[in-house]
Amino acid sequence: MTQPKGTRHFAGHTIVLMAGKAAPGLKMVLGMALLGSLAACATQPDHAWQADTTYHLTILHTNDHHGRFWKNSDGEYGMAARKTLVDRIRAEVAAQGGSVLLFSGGDINTGVPESDLQDAEPDFKGMNRLGYDAMAVGNHEFDNPLQVLEKQRDWATFPMLAANIHDKASGERLFAPYHIFDEQGVKIAVIGLTTDDTAKIGNPEYVSGIDFTDPKVEAAKVIKDLEQHEHPDLIFAVTHMGHYQNAEHGINAPGDVTLARYLPYGTLDMIVGGHSQEPVCMEGPNIMQADFQPGDDCTPDKQNGTYIVQAHEWGKYVGRADYEFRNGELTMVNYQLIPVNLKKTVETNGERTKVLAEDKIAEDDAMLTFLRPYQEKGQAQLNVTIALTNGKLEGDRDIVRFQQTNLGRLIATAHLQRAQADFAIMNSGGVRDSLPAGDVTYKDVLTVQPFGNMITQVNMSGREVLDYLNVVATQPVDSGAYAQFAGISMTVTAGEGPQAGVSNVKIQGQPLEMDKTYRFTVPSFNAAGGDGYPKISDHSGYVNTGFVDAEVLKEYLAEHSPIDVTRFAPQGEIVYQ
Repeated sequence: MTQPKGTRHFAGHTIVLMAGKAAPGLKMVLGMALLGSLAACATQPDHAWQADTTYHLTILHTNDHHGRFWKNSDGEYGMAARKTLVDRIRAEVAAQGGSVLLFSGGDINTGVPESDLQDAEPDFKGMNRLGYDAMAVGNHEFDNPLQVLEKQRDWATFPMLAANIHDKASGERLFAPYHIFDEQGVKIAVIGLTTDDTAKIGNPEYVSGIDFTDPKVEAAKVIKDLEQHEHPDLIFAVTHMGHYQNAEHGINAPGDVTLARYLPYGTLDMIVGGHSQEPVCMEGPNIMQADFQPGDDCTPDKQNGTYIVQAHEWGKYVGRADYEFRNGELTMVNYQLIPVNLKKTVETNGERTKVLAEDKIAEDDAMLTFLRPYQEKGQAQLNVTIALTNGKLEGDRDIVRFQQTNLGRLIATAHLQRAQADFAIMNSGGVRDSLPAGDVTYKDVLTVQPFGNMITQVNMSGREVLDYLNVVATQPVDSGAYAQFAGISMTVTAGEGPQAGVSNVKIQGQPLEMDKTYRFTVPSFNAAGGDGYPKISDHSGYVNTGFVDAEVLKEYLAEHSPIDVTRFAPQGEIVYQ
């Protein structure tokens, strides 16, 4: 439309400016009109959505992918089936006039050798094909040299978000703190946050130049900036911080519940989380549903006006939250964790079999075609039998982080032998799976030890060893810092105070001597201070052997095959009291 000369459009009003000298009364009326227009502009909401109109928004989410781009041997999960499911939901929501956003709670790296050997290229590029809109940066994104992370960021066509990760030297953020989405005129800000435990549990060789600041404090700063400059209608967070029931995080850094409680009521509309690797389904206020099974109803947590969700791990589920947005208010109308071809065990006539928990989801053909070359390339390197065992070597997370196990001792023994050391220490967080009875392949070994840590050794006096053990051996259970041992026995008194520490220490069956020199091994991750172990990489007796842990384990298994698992069974060498 052609604007008439002397006409201005201002805040929805049309004002005709008269030629010549206006009468005083007209000046006053015109002035009042301008003031009224200015006032209307100042108070007018900064949004594009229509009043009294209901907008439909669906949030889909996964977390802790850990290299599971391909289905497992039972046909469960995998990105090809996930693609079919996500596309189906998108089509359904679009038919109803709604919008869909797909988020990840982070930890794309580390867990499956086919992925690890290829720097998670199939995983990040698979996420592009799935149409992820944003992800939180996880602590396992720092398992590799930073050049690998930079390569992964280049592969990703979606933003990797982390407001609380800074370069120590410059103070600059390494990732975008947030991203803005406009869905049908509804302006949505999504903030990324990463556990500050990454400084402790990340590989010190790769994170020493990075600051992981308090995520809840950083969130408050970013939200203030958003409200001043972006005026979003909704604020979500994608986080890799962990969900801990009633904020009871133990030795872990505070997680999503603490974050929601720290901010003013309802500041965050939703937290899409990861890191603790569990289905966040609640029985009641601050009470987790302990026996959640695929196909069960799931009620997300709600803390201080903020919904908190997490979809277990590995793409086993796709979380789906359906919302209605109307007149500035957001209401969750449906939530579910949709299993991706998960199976459950049933017993029929005394026989136990696995059956699908819900209807089978077909794999997307195009995604399969894209991923198959990566799977075949990885398989070619991995499916080679290297040893035979006569029983299970125990590395399950809920056991190896609580007690001494035969696999923990075997790994430590392999390190001890390679370094010709007196004893060995292996952090349980570096033991990622068990080895089943029967054939052991290279893939199995890399699944157990995926991080590529180096075997390090150090010579210390008995007095120094005692000081070191007083810290390391007393690390709490239910953490990756809990230590597995070989070549040493001791009594460990847990807790705090003068009685806490180690006693009755014997190395190779002989009492510890304060003035004698001993050599022991520890993964390079822990030698550099990882898991809260004392840093020893600057000790005068320290040597990085250059041997990679998985290669050392592989060679030890091959050399001693067939493996008698009873040889490595704990015999009460480490006594806790």
